[in-house]
This record gives sequence, structure tokens and C-alpha cells, in this order.
Amino acid sequence: MLQSIRIKNLALLEEVSLDFEPGFTAVTGETGAGKSILLGALSLLAGERADKTLIRQGASSCEVEAALFFKSAKQINTLLASLDLPECDDGLLILKRSLAREKAPKITVNGGLASLSTLQQLGEAWIDFHGPSEPRRLLKENCQLELLDLFGRASPALSAYREKYRAWRELLAERDRITRETHLSPDQIDFLETQLAKLDSLELTEEAVENLERDFQRQSRAQELISLASALSEGLMGEDGATTRIAALVREARHLETLDPASKALADRLSSASLELADLGSEFEALGGEYQFDPEQAAELQARMDAWLDARRKHGNDVRAVIAARDDMRRRLEIQGDIEGSLARIEKQISDASRAMKKAAQALREVREKASKELAKVAAKSIAQLGFKKADFRVSITSLAEPGPTGDCGCEFLFSPNIGEPPLPLNRVASSGELARVMLALKTVLADLDEVPLLVFDEVDANVGGEIGKVVGEKMASIARNHQVLCVTHLPQVAAQAANHFVVTKDQSKNRTVVEIEPIHEDRKARVSELARMLGDRTAKSALAHAGELLGK
Repeated sequence: MLQSIRIKNLALLEEVSLDFEPGFTAVTGETGAGKSILLGALSLLAGERADKTLIRQGASSCEVEAALFFKSAKQINTLLASLDLPECDDGLLILKRSLAREKAPKITVNGGLASLSTLQQLGEAWIDFHGPSEPRRLLKENCQLELLDLFGRASPALSAYREKYRAWRELLAERDRITRETHLSPDQIDFLETQLAKLDSLELTEEAVENLERDFQRQSRAQELISLASALSEGLMGEDGATTRIAALVREARHLETLDPASKALADRLSSASLELADLGSEFEALGGEYQFDPEQAAELQARMDAWLDARRKHGNDVRAVIAARDDMRRRLEIQGDIEGSLARIEKQISDASRAMKKAAQALREVREKASKELAKVAAKSIAQLGFKKADFRVSITSLAEPGPTGDCGCEFLFSPNIGEPPLPLNRVASSGELARVMLALKTVLADLDEVPLLVFDEVDANVGGEIGKVVGEKMASIARNHQVLCVTHLPQVAAQAANHFVVTKDQSKNRTVVEIEPIHEDRKARVSELARMLGDRTAKSALAHAGELLGK
């Protein structure tokens, strides 16, 4: 759940720190007061793109920071580990994002630097936005199918189908590619065979190429390497080398030892250093011997290196690319020998894959058909509670002309708001207000299946009449039993159902416009006043009395 948020210099808001509670939180305020600033701050932490126009006028930067608590942090920690970010400490996830006018933007997650795409991936795990445009999505068939699959828990069947569908499509693409390939001419075949022979002569492994490049480097610079090794050996073991000079020093140290036995340890260390230098001199001398220039070996290495560089120039910059090119040449030559046979084999594979895909599609369809009946039943009941006493809601499974990524069937939501009228697709019968209520009913039904802990509703009750506002509020409270719900609303009937209440105000009394957000859920008088304002007049006794009744005890 969202535990706290701090917003500084964002749009018209100077600075605010808010603590959140579980359950249903309402956000209210007059039109234009700046309620969207709070949602904008959450959007920034969820990874929405932003520019510097969001920074408050006169400020050098804006900043948003939030703390989220996960009772079970195993899933979010797994995601953080995959993103190479620090895990949560005692279930606490700390997100911070800043925008500066003169500097690059900065994002941190639990103190570790993160990218915008990382923030977006995390956002999918902790917050889900439902704005005023959400009901319009309900007119799209892909949205309707997503809702049905969510309700029917069709994810395993859909994943199994998609695997079979992908295999089938890959085989179709392979057949088309083979079909497009014409018979190669003798010259083309000779060219491919020559190129393939060159590649086959190479040892195409990462280790072999590394060894080749190392040996070639040594051989090409053999004279320089020999000279350096000889100089080092001479400097250590020559007549006036380090070992000769240190040997004299060792004799002096031993003489000092006879005069002062306490210096024996120092003499021993100097003697050990003399032996180590002598060993180093011998090893440099031996290394110089390994660098001896061999004309035949140099020619052989040069030829192998030229062949490797030629292959890399023609087929790619690394071993994997060259291997892929070699395998493609071999496959093309093999196909030339038996194009008809290759086509026959792949047709057999396509047939087998098609049967497997159709079987998986049928299993997915059965899941959807069962879910469609159950969803229609529970959604109709929820819709009836939102003012459609005689409405008819159905979910129709439709067959597709050919299999697609989502199966061989789709679905269509049919709705009739009035008794006696046949249910028709939503885009043919539903007004904006009706769409909003249908979407809200479906969200209520599907809320328990949504694993995202924070659901944000931005005026989702727009176009909904006050007479059913109480029911909308009850549904929000129902969703809040299993989720943390944040709802921006203009309906007092909705706001009164919230366990927590923030009010947004705009102060234009001074030279600067200032937006403030304050919690009022612990101040009954302030809350009654705000509900009375939403009812029309915070000073009218009737409005205050009605607000008190809405708020109850």
C-alpha cells in the first residue's frame, strides 16, 4: 500500500507531505483546485514521461518521493532483483524522482539509481490508473476480451495457446521463405560451397578466436617482445645487473648480522629478495626464448588471421554472426538438393502444429465460454445496483475468420438499458453515463482478481447521477476491502463513503497561486463542511444537515 508521499515544487504546489491509510481514500475540491497534481505525482512515480514545464515557477527543480509497504515483499523483491536494484527493507519500497531545469532528471529506487523504463516496470506492480477515458476503452473488443480472460482466469490457457500459435506461424514463415527461394545457378552453388569451405576451415569458437588473435599479436611483434624480455633479463642477471649489486648488499647484511644478531631477520629478507630477482631474471630469459620468430609459423598464423578477418568482414563482427552465416549457407545448399522434399517435410510439420494449435484454441474457447456466462450473470447484478433495474447484459463469444494471437475467438459485450429492447453491442446503445456505470460494475466484479495493490480512480463517477452516487461509493468501499483505493470525485455521496478524505484547495489571495492538500478525515466538522460544499452551499443549514446524514456516525 501507499504509505506516504512528499511532493515539492510540482506545478502550483509548493510542498506537501501526506500519510495514507489502507482502504478507501477520497480526494475532493472545487473544479480547477488542482486535484490532478496529486495524481500527477503518482504518475511520475509510476514512470510517466514528463518535461520541465511541471516545475513550479521560480523553482530550480521539483521532486516526488513515496514510501510503499508490502506485507509480503517476495514478489516485488524478485522484480527488483531482476532489475538489479536493492531489495525492500522490511517490506518498504522507496521511490524518488526529481526534475531539474539545468540538470539531468534523477530516479532512485531504494537508494539505487534507476531508469524511466525501470520505474514503468515497477509501476505496473503497485498502481493501476482508471481515468475518465477508461469507460471508452470498454467499446474496444480487445479490452472486452482482456476483461473476460481476467475474470475467467484464462492466463494459463492463453499462454499455452500462444506458444502453439507462435510455433505454427514460424513454420508458415519458413515455408514461405523456402517457396520464395529459386533454384541456385551452378555459379551460385560454387560460390556458396567455396565460402562454406573457407568458414569450415576456421575453428569458430570464442576461445579459439581469442587464442588466434593473441598468438598473432605475439608473432607480429616478436622482435619487440624479444628485445623487451632480453633487456629485463640482462637488467636483472647481467654483469652489472640487479642480482649482482644485491649480492654485494647481502654480503654486507651478513657481516652486519655477525656484529648484531638482531639484524638476522633483515638479512634473511634481503637474501630472499635476491633469490626472487634471480628467478625473475631466469623467467624473463625463458620468455624471450618463447618469442623466437618462426617464419613458417608466422606465415601460417597470418593466413589463419586473414581468413578470420575476411569472414568477419563479410558475415559479422563476432563469432556468433559468422556461425549463423555458415549455418545458413549449409542449409541453403542442403535445400537445393531436395527443395520438394524440404517442402513436404515442413508441410507435415505445419499440419501437426496446426492440430496442436487448434486443440489449444478449443481449450481456451471452453474457458471463455464458461467465463462468459458467469461474468454476464454477476455483471448484470452489479449493473442493476447502479440504477439499471431492468437492464440486460450478455457476453457473446464470437468466432474469428482465422486464428490470431489471442485465439480463434473473441467476445462482445451486449447491453440493453431498457426492458423490451434487444441487447446490442455497447457502442450502439450506451451513452457516456451508461458506459461509466457498466465499466464501474465490471471493475467491482474484477477487483478481487487484480493483484495491483493501489487502484486510482480519477472521476470515474463522471456522468453518473447523484441518485446512484451512494451505490457508487459503496462499490468503491467494496473494492477497498482488498485494495487501497484512491478516488478523485465530485459526488458527495461517493466521498462520504470513504474512510479517508483529502481536500484540495487553491489560494490566490497573494501574489502567487498556491495549491494545498490537507487530510480532513479526523475532523468531522471540516468533513461535513466539505460535503456541504459539494452539495451546493457549505453555509446552508439544509446542506450541512444532509452532509451530516451522508457521513453518518
